[in-house]
Amino acid sequence: MSINEITPPGQLDPAGLMRLMTWLGPSFPVGAYTYSHGVEYAIEDGWVKTRDSVITWIEGVLAFGAGRIDGVLFCQAYVAAKQDDLDALIGIGIDADCRRGTAEMALEATAQGRAFVSTVSQVWDDPLLARWASSLRGLDRLPSYPVAVAIAAAGIGVDLRSALTAFFHAMSANLVSSAVRLVPLGQTDGIRAVAALEKAVEMAVERAIETDPEDIGACAPLVDWTSMKHETQYTRLFRS
Repeated sequence: MSINEITPPGQLDPAGLMRLMTWLGPSFPVGAYTYSHGVEYAIEDGWVKTRDSVITWIEGVLAFGAGRIDGVLFCQAYVAAKQDDLDALIGIGIDADCRRGTAEMALEATAQGRAFVSTVSQVWDDPLLARWASSLRGLDRLPSYPVAVAIAAAGIGVDLRSALTAFFHAMSANLVSSAVRLVPLGQTDGIRAVAALEKAVEMAVERAIETDPEDIGACAPLVDWTSMKHETQYTRLFRS
């Protein structure tokens, strides 16, 4: 069954939309603001220092780095959740736990994943998300953030394209927010950067939906390198 058969475009329930906005908003307690995804070291080392270089860097993350992997994982998890296939979701969760290039990237994905599952479980009733997280704990695995969001989104009347667009938009906006504080950029330049990234987000969504899971992979060695260098960076504001 294709992704479009599982989740036809255009089916967006207002209540589901509000919940998705809550989950991916800056006030939701996953600690997204504490992670820069290597941007902090990229700025210190001079790779990122202007609005245009911020945009280029984040475009690279979406097209070639974590965005490329997380998007495919998100799609797989969404479809499996729609089919209530817990075994498939466990396999996707294990795969996601293995697909991080550095220790800090792994922390970023799993710490946010655990916080997301914990908060959703305390406020809303999502039995599948709870069963999935419990199964992973039994295997000594941690829940990955994009997979957790996809499972939750599948149950609230939001189609896949809308859910993944919101996820990537939140991801890119958070990285821009890091750059606003570190470059520093003004607030208006930050919003200009977010606006300029709209097309990159759209392209990342379409690429993720069209990618065969067998072809999952990324190629962003400079992003991984800045993440590794960040581990020993002397002065740091962020956890990654």
